[in-house]
Amino acid sequence: MATAYNRVDQIDPADLGAANDDGYRPSPDEPFMNPRQQEYFRAKLLAWKDAILRESQGTLSQLQVDSLREADLNDRASSETDWSIELRTRDRQRKLIGKIEAALRRIDDGEYGYCEVTGEPISLGRLEARPIATMTVEAQERHERNEKVSRED
Repeated sequence: MATAYNRVDQIDPADLGAANDDGYRPSPDEPFMNPRQQEYFRAKLLAWKDAILRESQGTLSQLQVDSLREADLNDRASSETDWSIELRTRDRQRKLIGKIEAALRRIDDGEYGYCEVTGEPISLGRLEARPIATMTVEAQERHERNEKVSRED
């Protein structure tokens, strides 16, 4: 059975393609979101998307091969629970692919790397850890605090 949610830092650096051939890493010393940085993050996002799609294809293949033939009810219940968790994970990853595609569109539009709330640059460290980020850490924290307050009301 496939693993749960792949994090972007679990991607094999070799899968990053051209943006990582020379060991390039974005640096705060260079102009923010220059073409090289954009290509680096595009390659990172595409590699992440490809890894998710490969993993989901493996899940589909496994679902077709394995049927729930366990004679014991406890074994069958355990298998059904495992598949339920796996399918829920795939659904989360399907939503993640939508966020990855949105980030790729932002690169194409020249909006990638800038906070959708404040317009300020998102730190390279945050983008490295979460390439689909749309807000700075501060804006995200404010958003989550406001969300928490509105839920409590």
